[in-house]
Amino acid sequence: MSMEPTMTPSRPYLLRAFFDWLLDNDLTPHLVVNANIPHVMVPMQFVQDGQIVLNIAPRAVGQFHMDNDAVSFSARFGGVSQQVYIPMAAVLAIHARENGVGTLFPPEPGYDLWLEQAQTPTPVDPEPEPPRPSGRPTLKVIK
Repeated sequence: MSMEPTMTPSRPYLLRAFFDWLLDNDLTPHLVVNANIPHVMVPMQFVQDGQIVLNIAPRAVGQFHMDNDAVSFSARFGGVSQQVYIPMAAVLAIHARENGVGTLFPPEPGYDLWLEQAQTPTPVDPEPEPPRPSGRPTLKVIK
């Protein structure tokens, strides 16, 4: 009985490699993001069909940070500066704007919980009814 060791997701490593490769070839890296994943912070007014494409070229973003857990940066959208936060589970693809060269990221077991949370509808609590007054209704005569 052999047990395979649990491996960490490859997505952050591949994303960094493609990002660097696109920049080294003077191309503009665009990130395709699933905006329905929990904790994604993107300008929702630009989301279409649950996805958003973001230009992550160094000239387009500030305070860029990419690690094994997330991509974060600040950018201007419609003239308004916003902070963007993208958990790795939400990264669907990276490609070059100029020619579309890049990669789609396959589902990975390390991100299953994130995806389950995104697909499970959040129960909405109905508005609580105001308390009903007890006893008989009272009216006042105003003269």
